[in-house]
Amino acid sequence: MLTSTSRQLGAASGMTRRALLQAGGTGALALAVPGLSQARVSSASNEKAVILLMLVGGPSQLETWDPKPDAPAEVRGPFDSIATAVPGVRINESLPRLAQRMDRLTLIRSMYHDAAPIHESGHQLIQTGRLAGHGEAHPHVGSVVARLTRPRPGIPSFVVIPAPIGNTGVRISHGQSAAGLGSRCEPLHLQAERAAFRTEEPADLSRSFNLSDERPEVRESYGRTRFGQSCLLARRLVESGVRVVTVNMYDSVFNRVSWDCHGARPFSTLDDYASEVLPTLDQAFSALLDDLAQRGLLESTLVVATGEFGRTPRLNASGGRDHWPGVWSAVLAGGGTQGGRVIGASDRLASSPSDRPVHPGELVATMYRSLGIDPNRSLDLGPGESMALVERGASPITEAFA
Repeated sequence: MLTSTSRQLGAASGMTRRALLQAGGTGALALAVPGLSQARVSSASNEKAVILLMLVGGPSQLETWDPKPDAPAEVRGPFDSIATAVPGVRINESLPRLAQRMDRLTLIRSMYHDAAPIHESGHQLIQTGRLAGHGEAHPHVGSVVARLTRPRPGIPSFVVIPAPIGNTGVRISHGQSAAGLGSRCEPLHLQAERAAFRTEEPADLSRSFNLSDERPEVRESYGRTRFGQSCLLARRLVESGVRVVTVNMYDSVFNRVSWDCHGARPFSTLDDYASEVLPTLDQAFSALLDDLAQRGLLESTLVVATGEFGRTPRLNASGGRDHWPGVWSAVLAGGGTQGGRVIGASDRLASSPSDRPVHPGELVATMYRSLGIDPNRSLDLGPGESMALVERGASPITEAFA
């Protein structure tokens, strides 16, 4: 079933934690967030929204969006590239559905940061636009939206699914909290258990959360994977009026398949990319684009797909790739972006930007712009205190909208 793990649920929904726990076995979310159970799933919301697909682990730019077919084998890696719907743009051979939809996508091939090459630094930068100092934390975009906007009654502004990011190596902030903005701005955590993806759902679950309410062919189109069904749930949440949904493709990088392709256990291999990781992304992301478009939601919903950094330009001794924040790729769709274009470029070895470097702060500013929030404004934190939404110099990626 779908259960909430957010300790701030009472503040978000008006329901006490004790009542939530009492309801837990019979459709907790339907009871805890009553407005969602009344939302009209069949009608598109006019609210601006963002769905952030956090590709936790750090996808290799060479094995996803920025292949280098003419590079030496130790750079090129084991995969071929394929043509896309945009002439001259090629991507990994294991992303055929997304290749067909490239005319809807804006591909950024020049993401970079110069912070420590650890997962947590990238998580913070992608989701908050800035790096936290020791013992500090900055609020997620969704928490800022919760602070600045008035949600519909009973509808949370910010939801994280299917689980928050857990252990990725260093015990510091991942940038998925409200930080100092208060409990009302904390995300609602939807713990998507395996049972949530079966068709035998209890009859009393809210329609907004009861995935078996979807036609079987829709559920199949996303893929019967945790990530696929989480993307479907993200669409349903946005349709219900949630403003920001973060979908964590993985919640850890240890002892499981993920994007963290060092090439040997407890991490993943490039064989894992081919057999599981890339096909899962290809199916779920493509289905999300189609579903949003068919329901009239894509124009008002910005979908962002990115990891926290890229991978080393050359294969390591295990045949994998290690952490590399020097360059990676991100993808935008919907939310007013034009699609069918490539912004920036990496050098011939995919080791650094060669054109139009894009910092994560610019990506965050782009999310704010798409949500209708001025990224240059400041957030009032109390008497004499304020916080800029993005660090100085970080502006929206205007080329994506032109």
